[in-house]
Amino acid sequence: MSGTGSGSHHSRTSWSDRIEESAIALILGAMTLITFINVILRYVFNNSLIWGLELTLILFAWLVIFGVSYAFKKTAHLGVDAVLNMVGPGPKRALAVVSAFLCLVYALLMLKGAWDYWAPYAALERTSGHWFPTGFEPTRDQAWYETDQVPMLWIFRWLEPLINQGEHYEKLPRVVPYFILPFGVALITWRIAQATLRVIAGRQESLIVSHEAEDDVERVAAANKDEE
Repeated sequence: MSGTGSGSHHSRTSWSDRIEESAIALILGAMTLITFINVILRYVFNNSLIWGLELTLILFAWLVIFGVSYAFKKTAHLGVDAVLNMVGPGPKRALAVVSAFLCLVYALLMLKGAWDYWAPYAALERTSGHWFPTGFEPTRDQAWYETDQVPMLWIFRWLEPLINQGEHYEKLPRVVPYFILPFGVALITWRIAQATLRVIAGRQESLIVSHEAEDDVERVAAANKDEE
């Protein structure tokens, strides 16, 4: 029953799927294009985009964090389920709920850390509290920090009067690439919460990838064996 529900859930392509898939494709395409151009410039023209490597690293970080969130949505993460397979359906579902809850707690801890790391670059305050936020605390402004080589884009000039006291940015401020931390981890937390509800409702077995593909391979192998 849960396998069927999970499969039907993944077969649907919603508008959010298309947005996330398009974003992942665009990031991957941009990384490939920048790397290709840099290789041509370096080996053909003895030149290079001085900001190419840094921007590729930034895009790679965005790609990974987006990918983690999308994999939770599609139940594509790998995991160890040896213990789950040793117990019956009832205990298996209970353990799956517990593991999903622990993942959710861990995601909330990451969300606090992601906000606290990004906030100073946005001229905002970090959260107080050691584990979970209990409020906000005075934080030294680090909005003037820039990337090493990535040039400033005109579409982000609105940040200068907002967080940099009107001062001109020569390079892209770190608040822009680091924004993926709170945004991406918040998306991961939301996806884990959705998956946890599906596990509780019995529409999904766990947060890790199912064995449907392995079952299909075994069925095909058995069918081929019968034909022989």
